[in-house]
Amino acid sequence: MKQTAALVAVATSVPPHLFRQEQVLQAARNLLADRYPEFETLSSLFANTGIQRRYGVKPVEWYLEPRGWPERTQAFLEGAEALFVDVARKALVRANLSGVDIDVVVTVCSTGIATPTLEARVAGRLGLRPDVSRVPVFGLGCAGGVSGLSIASRLAEARPGANVLLVALELCTLAVRHDELSKANIVAASLFGDGAAAIVLRAGDGGATRIEATGEQLWPDTLDIMGWTVDREGFGVVFQRTIPDFVRQHLGTAVADILARMQLAVDDVDRFLCHPGGAKVIAALERALALDQGTLDHERDVIADCGNMSAPTVLFVLERAWMRGLPPRSLLTALGPGFTLSCVALRHAA
Repeated sequence: MKQTAALVAVATSVPPHLFRQEQVLQAARNLLADRYPEFETLSSLFANTGIQRRYGVKPVEWYLEPRGWPERTQAFLEGAEALFVDVARKALVRANLSGVDIDVVVTVCSTGIATPTLEARVAGRLGLRPDVSRVPVFGLGCAGGVSGLSIASRLAEARPGANVLLVALELCTLAVRHDELSKANIVAASLFGDGAAAIVLRAGDGGATRIEATGEQLWPDTLDIMGWTVDREGFGVVFQRTIPDFVRQHLGTAVADILARMQLAVDDVDRFLCHPGGAKVIAALERALALDQGTLDHERDVIADCGNMSAPTVLFVLERAWMRGLPPRSLLTALGPGFTLSCVALRHAA
């Protein structure tokens, strides 16, 4: 009989610098308003995201100066390593494990480039064994938390009894641009923060919350919806289509199709745990999934407290639901570049 992967521990972490939304708006206005006449029209985005605060790896003053690839990369390496160590240690403590007990590390990150990869850079500080298996994953964007959990669960199931550590970490704020005078850049400035989540999984004797099934859908001809451009300054955000409209039009059918491949129906799901891209995306998710307005409460709380952190955000939602007690069946969902939908069904035994 197949031994399914179980969640042993879930942890989250944010970097030390807190930004109030009104503080970010004022900084963006000072930088862009004189050069971009449309700024004031678009500034309402900051109030409409549902975000109250978010966090960054650098103090706000750092972002007020133009930065190129070398400075962004150095900030990424320093900030990501510190955040990786912090969130991994939290998860290990909650799992009653130490670094030497970890057999596999899955690292999900799309907001910086590190070679050697992040888990190799912090292996000594975490006490990881020299024979630890490393699986770095790049390019999944906002879908990375759910897709990474799917990958980690399959690795756990392939080695029953092994401890698999998943770390989803994104430093979205490092992509802030002074030279991009566009709506997409204003949207990014209004939404994104930094954060990390870690999960320990084990197949066989892991715990009460198990990965029941996983699924994904990739839509054709949708590469322009979300992603990065890359130039001498660094990453530049791509938002070519309105994501809430896409969610309302396509998500419900896609979720139903994925659930059908899991031999489940929408009515079998007790709780949806969704990546909250912003207030309008959350409202679109509720409509697409035929949920009462306000159902996605953890999602609204996470976006208000931390902003959109890309990949780890949905795992922040999972942690809140986990701490309050999961229902018998939950479905994690996240949309990301591709354009893709990733889902993981969780089965919880009280």
